[in-house]
Amino acid sequence: MRRLILLVNTIRYLKVKQLFYQLYYRLSKRTLNQDVEPVLRGWVSAWPEVSYLESPTSDGVTYDFLGESARLQDDWNSPSFSKLWLYNLHYQDVLNSRGAGARRELNCALVNGWISGNPPMTGNGWEPYCLSLRIVNWVKFFSRLDEADLKPEWLRSLALQAYALENQLEYHILANHLFANAKALVFAGAFLGGADGERWLKKGLRLLEAEVNEQFLSDGAHYERSPMYQGTLLWDLADLLMLVKQSGLASLKRYAPLWEQKLSQGVDWLRALSHPDGEISFFNDATFNIAPTLADLEAYACQLDIRLPNDRAIEHMEARILQPSGFGVVDWSGRHRLLVDVAPVGPDYQPGHAHADTLSCELSLFGQRFLVNSGISQYGEDAERHRQRSTPAHNTVAVDGENSSEVWAGFRVARRARPFAVDLVKGDGEVRLAACHDGYRRLPGKVTHCRRWHATAQQLVVEDQLTGRFRSAIAYWHFHPDIKVSKINADHFIAEMPQGQRVDLLIEGGVATLQDGSWHPGFGKSVPNKHLEVRFQEAKLLTFIKWRSA
Repeated sequence: MRRLILLVNTIRYLKVKQLFYQLYYRLSKRTLNQDVEPVLRGWVSAWPEVSYLESPTSDGVTYDFLGESARLQDDWNSPSFSKLWLYNLHYQDVLNSRGAGARRELNCALVNGWISGNPPMTGNGWEPYCLSLRIVNWVKFFSRLDEADLKPEWLRSLALQAYALENQLEYHILANHLFANAKALVFAGAFLGGADGERWLKKGLRLLEAEVNEQFLSDGAHYERSPMYQGTLLWDLADLLMLVKQSGLASLKRYAPLWEQKLSQGVDWLRALSHPDGEISFFNDATFNIAPTLADLEAYACQLDIRLPNDRAIEHMEARILQPSGFGVVDWSGRHRLLVDVAPVGPDYQPGHAHADTLSCELSLFGQRFLVNSGISQYGEDAERHRQRSTPAHNTVAVDGENSSEVWAGFRVARRARPFAVDLVKGDGEVRLAACHDGYRRLPGKVTHCRRWHATAQQLVVEDQLTGRFRSAIAYWHFHPDIKVSKINADHFIAEMPQGQRVDLLIEGGVATLQDGSWHPGFGKSVPNKHLEVRFQEAKLLTFIKWRSA
């Protein structure tokens, strides 16, 4: 019964189109018209060797994805590997990873091997997301070859894959998946001519025109509100802009100003949601070494001759709330930065990458991460995936053992927290940021959680206030693995930074215990760390964080 209630409270947010295509793709038998005849359009110039990806293969048969290495034995769909690992195998990112130009023979063999090992509409490689990423990779790789070196069977397979993608676009998922589908159709259509190529190009551009405007918010954020996926979608925009240059097609040029605008705004947003170390924060699904870094994106924009907003140094305390995405940023001189989540979980109809992290925050001090959210080490539907999405895995408050949003089944969210009363007040040498959420109003006690951050020169005070009835409430504070934490007494803890600076943490209104935990800076990675669990003694809890130089 509980699972049925979760399902009902999940699907009520979906679009009618999603429900229709969920049923359609489950019930329809997918076949492929193999009479497609490719026509090569050609290129003005070859695709440049620009990539953020390291080569996932060393010898053509050994692959390292998601922290797991294995040898490929001509079985592209082996049940010995996770589905996500196999997806990465089918993407064929190696064709365009760093140093790809020196692996021409190996890359040609990889294309031949995929064709022979994956008959049409058989296996993971013919699923639409795999098709989307591989089509783009093949087009980039093929464009670097002389036309005489392009085998007819390669072009035919590329055309068949585009046709297969066209007939199973991910309208049931939408969001970044449909964006990737549209990008792939544009790439296939720009590379292959003829009636099919023109149709794919037009369909892909129509989709992109709608999705770019819907998926990128006015403050530059991708609407799924994951810094990791922000990087991926911005790279997609940069790829499309490079395609404009390489293909010279007039039908693409008309979209370039919009794509440039969204890329520039998006990079600026990603800068705001990154720490002083230059890497992304861990809100929602986010970890390292999956998406391009901020530096990668800035380099790509430079190669495209796109001017980005200046990234200036912080001289005085500054603060802003990024709206409509819903993230607060407080900066101090000395490379201190506070990032707070006062955002909705994502688009109502696709919160698959959302975590129950409303009103969580991350903090860097002296350029070093201090307070961190969990990050992710895996996808799937098991208990660990659920734990990493849960409220206790983030720097916020769990009430009565429940999550602020009902995350479940790996990528599902039923009832979700809604932020409100978001406010920012800036004074002389201080910042006050506040927000509330209603995620616990679904509980019998109708609890509301309000949090206030009060920042001054060398101190941050976090005030948590609960209204309503509750049996228990716990605030969690997770420390970066490099931070050494020791207990002074029941309400006083000392944290030592890697460079010797000391940070005092004092608690009022709760009982704190220091616990072992884990942080997840990559797929397949789990790094031990420490965290405080602070049990409320009353309805209000104060956490004082005070720092000073070594």
